[in-house]
Amino acid sequence: MIQLTPNAAKAIRRFIKFSETPVKAFRISVVDGGCNGVQYNLSLEAAAAADDLRMEVDGISLLVDPASRPMLEGLTVDFVDRLTESGFKFINPNAKAACGCGKSFTF
Repeated sequence: MIQLTPNAAKAIRRFIKFSETPVKAFRISVVDGGCNGVQYNLSLEAAAAADDLRMEVDGISLLVDPASRPMLEGLTVDFVDRLTESGFKFINPNAKAACGCGKSFTF
């Protein structure tokens, strides 16, 4: 369902390793906001919710809530670290339009 590039997996592992609190999983969700209607939300989680979709990708436990699931089907997450920009990038086949920064989209 969700794919992580090697750079994204490496970044997630780094965030988990250096978290100040215990982390069991990495959550990817979609919330209202951004310039195109909805935006990606990433968080480190100590526990899963009862209705979460749980999956292992490259040894990382990912969580997706039921409302976000259809919007994230087929998503590829990348991580770039360049002089002019750093952060997660999203390649989403479900996005009908996306903003210039790629953090929000129309579903």
